[in-house]
Amino acid sequence: MNIRKTIPILALLLALVLLAGCSSAAQSGDGDSAYQKIDLVMAVNGTDTQIDTRVAKYFAELVEDRSGGNVTVDVFPNDQLAGGNATMGIEMIAQGSVDLAAYATCTLAVIDSQLPVATIPWAFDSYAEAREVIDSTGGQYYAERLAAKGITYIASFHNGFRQLSNSKTAVDEPADLKNLKIRVPGSEVYMGFFRALGADPTSMSWSEVFTAIQQGTIDGQENGVSVTATAKMDEIQKYMTMWNYSYENDLFIANTKIWESLNENTRQLLTECAREACNWGRDALEAEEEELLAGFEKNGMEITYLTDEQKAEFADAIAEWKAGMIDRFGADACGAFGITK
Repeated sequence: MNIRKTIPILALLLALVLLAGCSSAAQSGDGDSAYQKIDLVMAVNGTDTQIDTRVAKYFAELVEDRSGGNVTVDVFPNDQLAGGNATMGIEMIAQGSVDLAAYATCTLAVIDSQLPVATIPWAFDSYAEAREVIDSTGGQYYAERLAAKGITYIASFHNGFRQLSNSKTAVDEPADLKNLKIRVPGSEVYMGFFRALGADPTSMSWSEVFTAIQQGTIDGQENGVSVTATAKMDEIQKYMTMWNYSYENDLFIANTKIWESLNENTRQLLTECAREACNWGRDALEAEEEELLAGFEKNGMEITYLTDEQKAEFADAIAEWKAGMIDRFGADACGAFGITK
């Protein structure tokens, strides 16, 4: 459902030339006239307080301010335009029913199963490494894959290193996971990882997880610290394991036909603001994690921080499965993110 009020740039330039008598009139004053008068729609999957919504809203503020109000962005969290269905939301951005969006790579797998390659366990050692790789060869890989689907890749931000919380037991060795019912997104990487460790992974809509844990239908969930906090998991989960087992990021994207219909100045403005907003989101998520973890402990959650040696035990336990995943994604995909056996 595009909301679009467009003034053809050529007509605007002609009118300015006639009035001012010079070809540079479109850039006069504060430069706002260089941008199209347009209202864009952006969809995100997270709640009002999650990082994807915060990044999108910060982006919208930057765009409106720097375009002098000519370009505005209406942000719809919770996949409101798709009735809460992320798969439908992704179809809408691909079809052009939505102009802009931000989705996690594991969610974008519905249109290209290669996109979640960087979620392979322990692909990155730190947020700094993830930034560096994704802002170079990784981003190029995303751009190429999405272009084939009619989607333009603009930037990326952290969804976070994924951690584990549960209501049953502290987890510090592979045996502790045996038969634990863990909610995971419907991703072959996450499902396969927990199966390889003897857990019982269950794919479930995120909106159902809190109640399912309260009722004992599942034992726990895995997510970044930020998402775990906004979902108030510390109120219903006793144990948390910090192991950075998988890095997840959100991709800031646009429908290609709509993107290419914008004039060059408007595209440049949107690109600059998107990248600035994504880096702002990265900084915010990294800075907040320590504070959020302190809050978890204050609320009585027992947090286990795995040592490198303990992480190695888990890595050894999934080595055969991980090698198979690397073969499945292939050399090009894994090479773009520096993932090796």
